[in-house]
Amino acid sequence: MNKSVPVVKGDTVDSETRCVHYYTDKDIIAIKFYCCNTYYPCYQCHNGHANHDIKRWPKSMFNEKAILCGVCKHELSINEYLTCNSTCPHCRSSFNPGCSLHGHIYFEQKS
Repeated sequence: MNKSVPVVKGDTVDSETRCVHYYTDKDIIAIKFYCCNTYYPCYQCHNGHANHDIKRWPKSMFNEKAILCGVCKHELSINEYLTCNSTCPHCRSSFNPGCSLHGHIYFEQKS
């Protein structure tokens, strides 16, 4: 049986999770937000559609699957994503390395 593909909410512009805020060739991930267990392409989409503040994933939960590759629909754990060198380990598509600049929004940082 095929696993169902997670729904991505927000202002998406295509089937590979690009949104009105981030839409380059490499903007192909969605993040499952810890606060609502919902995938959005970016924090701006979350803020525009959710009626609550963002809560960051705690380090103790970095083994949870919370990143969706928009190309192959593979779900990565946070640890996998943080160590994948901006490349999907399943289909080898390149992710936008600039996303790491927003990691502090989504993930609890090392102390």
